[in-house]
Formats: sequence, C-alpha cells, structure tokens
Amino acid sequence: MKIDGTPYRSVWLDEQDGWSVRILDQTKLPWTVDILRLTTVAAAAHAIRSMQVRGAPLIGAVAAYGLCLALRADASPEAMERDAAMLGATRPTAVNLQWALDRMLAVLRPVASADRVALAYREAAAIADEDVAMCAAIGRHGLGLITDFAQPGRRVNVLTHCNAGWLATVDWGTALAPIYLAHDQGIDVHVWVDETRPRNQGALLTAFELGSHGVQHTVIADNAGGHLMQHGMVDLVIVGTDRVTRIGDVANKIGTYLKALAARDNMVPFWVAVPSSTIDWSVSDGVREIPIEERAATEVTTLTGRGMDGAVTTIRVTPSDSPAANPAFDVTPARLVTGLITERGRCAATAEGLRGLFPERG
Repeated sequence: MKIDGTPYRSVWLDEQDGWSVRILDQTKLPWTVDILRLTTVAAAAHAIRSMQVRGAPLIGAVAAYGLCLALRADASPEAMERDAAMLGATRPTAVNLQWALDRMLAVLRPVASADRVALAYREAAAIADEDVAMCAAIGRHGLGLITDFAQPGRRVNVLTHCNAGWLATVDWGTALAPIYLAHDQGIDVHVWVDETRPRNQGALLTAFELGSHGVQHTVIADNAGGHLMQHGMVDLVIVGTDRVTRIGDVANKIGTYLKALAARDNMVPFWVAVPSSTIDWSVSDGVREIPIEERAATEVTTLTGRGMDGAVTTIRVTPSDSPAANPAFDVTPARLVTGLITERGRCAATAEGLRGLFPERG
C-alpha cells in the first residue's frame, strides 16, 4: 500500500545493509511517518511490546525477523531458544506471534549453528510474503460481501473496529482488504471507523490508511455503532481478529463483542477476516481459554493528540486519583459471527465450517 504515493510494507529489510529490519513506528502515526531501524532482538521485542508494531499478522512477521537479528549475535541452540522465548512473551493474546516463532524454530533446530542465520532470513521472508498473499486472497474472498450490496446510486456502508488494515499485517490487511478492492473497482463504499478507545487505533490508523488510499470514511465514537445499525446506516460489519478458536470464537480488540451484539439485534451481517495463521486449533472455548492482555491504565486515563497549536501532546482525561482497568481484547462467541473470511474462502464460524476449508486439521 502507499503513503503519499510511496509504496510500503509494514516490515522490510534495510535496502542498504540487507539485514537490519525497518518498521513504521505506529505510535507516531498519523502525525509523523517515522521509520525505525531495528538491529537487535531486544529492539524487536521492544517494538512489539510497546506497540510500535501491532496487529496479529505483523507481530508474527516482526518476531520472525527479530529471531534473525538474535541469531546474528548468537546462533547457538541455547541462545536461540532463550531469545525465541523472550520474543514470545512480549504479547499474550495474538496467536500469530507464537505461530511464527514455532515455525522458525522448526526450521532452525535441525541445522548447524553456522547455517542458521541465512536460513532464518529466508524463512522470515517467506512468512512475510505468505502473509501478503493471504491478505490479498482474503480481499478477493471478501469482495463479494460488499458487491452484494452495491447498486447504482447506492452507497455501501461498512463498519469496522480497530485497525485491521495493511498496518496490522505486512500488506493489504485483513478486514480492510475487501474494502480496498471494492474501492479500486469503482464501488461506492464508505467506512464507519470506530475510534477504538483506549488506544484509538481506528481514529488514528484506520482513518490514516483509508484517507491515504482515497476511501470514503467517517470516524465515529465507539458507542455510536449500535445507533447507526438501528437506523439502517450499516450494511455489514467486517473486523479483524487476533485469535480464532477451532470452533469459531473470535478474540479481537476490546469492544468487538458489543458490536457483534448490536449487529445481531439489528440483523446486520457480522464478518471476521482471519488468515489461517491466526487460527488457534488448540483452543475450543475462547472466553475461558484465550489469555486477555491487561495493558497499562495510562492508556485509559490519558489521550495523545495534536493540539490547536500543532504540537502533539498527551493530556489526562480522568481524575488523578481514579484507577482504571484496561483489558485490551474481548471474545465474541461464534454464535454471534455471521462467518469467517479466510485466504481459502468464506465459511461459517463453526468447527465444521473451519474443517471444510482446512481439512488437514482434522
């Protein structure tokens, strides 16, 4: 995708040295496009933990490249296992993180230490390229959900929550991929963008993406979605996810569950875009088994934005003596999900639906 006409991925190798890792610092967007250069595994871990990179697929890709950086410093089996465990502990909810590290280790463990660095870079590049291909395929399979509503003289209104665009993946995105394709085909599509408190990934990142691509959109308060659905102003909801269970439960940014409830009450289709790397085949009960990350209270008690003087500043929005809780994700039970959009096609959010697309999982 492009920023000011320049194509970017969300993670790439430095063109000059060929080994250090470049990322966009998403904590600075949309105010500043700040490109960071990661040279150590500690820097990669910090980027994930501090949400300089975020989004389940992108976290996995950056962790894979982080392991490459670790191996440049020490490719011994002991160091490799230690550094992989350190990367794996940075964020608990998104399954892609451990999926990518497990894939890297499965390839690297059988080979000699001297051969690991080159092999690691090849595997990390494969993970990134496959993510791009999966997201592009999700876009194609989800496009029909939008074209089904498209009629001459009628705008299609899609509501999304958080950021599941190209900034959350290596490229294209998950929930936004069908929207980009629809826009590029000339369909009159408009996106209701949930602000997504407390980190405002919708207001900051999704709005930034859609605006850069020329997609019509409107930022709304998180609490406005149900009202819009009641008044027929939402044709369908498409969201991304950080983990999907084998029976179709969906863990996504906090507030997704409430949108699913509103969608069900108003008979609005609620679709979830999910690459296979985000499916956790070991979990069946999402509410009880998926760990929910509890992030810093300051994300709730403060807001960062651009002041009237043009300076980016952080302000407190709660009384100084009021505590705050900050669960970062919630789980939407499969019964509230109309269906899943994967790189292999669309399916019901059920064990049978997922097995139909992924028969190798039994």
